[in-house]
Amino acid sequence: MIQKGFTLIELVITVAIVAILASVALPLNELVVQRAKEQDLRRALREIREGIDAYKEASEAGRIQKKVGESGYPRRLEELVAGVEDQKSPKKEKIYFLRRLPRDPFAGDPNVDPVASWGVRAYASPPDDPQEGDDVFDIYSRSEAVGINGRPYREW
Repeated sequence: MIQKGFTLIELVITVAIVAILASVALPLNELVVQRAKEQDLRRALREIREGIDAYKEASEAGRIQKKVGESGYPRRLEELVAGVEDQKSPKKEKIYFLRRLPRDPFAGDPNVDPVASWGVRAYASPPDDPQEGDDVFDIYSRSEAVGINGRPYREW
């Protein structure tokens, strides 16, 4: 009499093979998630830095009121979204530099305000030791993690 079905050994081998395949796929999935977050970080940094540069250009062009001794960079990140009065517009309309401020994708708490998720460097601050000050010259991630490329996210 011939019985149809699988033996216990065949089932154990099949489960072992599936477990090995799953253990290979899990780290690969984590790498894909990290790579996506890194893309979001690059995009957010570029977007905010372009907004800061556009603000500086508008300041140099006389479209934004600048006091003597000021660098011409925004005093706070919020100004890029809230807008500033255009000094060359007859109706004093506002100039907006960003639609919204993106969050740092590596910020620990997802409920933190987007502004608080970024580290801010003032114009008078040295690049190797960024400090806050009277203006916003640059931003950086506050994350202590290191990217896939081996550079800390703070240095991007």
